[in-house]
Formats: sequence, C-alpha cells, structure tokens
Amino acid sequence: MYGTYGTMTRKPIGTKCKTGEKCPESGIWKVDDPWDTTTAPIAKGNVFPPYKGKAVTWVLTQYA
Repeated sequence: MYGTYGTMTRKPIGTKCKTGEKCPESGIWKVDDPWDTTTAPIAKGNVFPPYKGKAVTWVLTQYA
C-alpha cells in the first residue's frame, strides 16, 4: 500500500492477525499470550500458522 507522495506505508507495530490469515507485513510476529514469548519470522503473503495445534492471534513486534 502506498501513502502520501508514493511512499510505502507499513502496518503499525502491534498489528494483530489470526491463524489462517495472510500476513500483511514481513517481520517478527509474537503469539498474543502474556505467558508465552514465542516469536516467528513471517513474510508478507504467507499464511499465519497455528501454534501448539491451536488457532492463535499473532502480533507484529518488529519489521523485517
């Protein structure tokens, strides 16, 4: 997506997506669970995976 003056705009840190959705921004994503610190590098366009066999919410923590 392009913003003002044709520059690329990024999804903000903290963006949330669920298992099965396509990743909107390449970066480091964390399982949205206060007791779990699991992170994964996920590239834009890839599908968010389940974690421990369950559908979870992923949170963008760092850009690639």
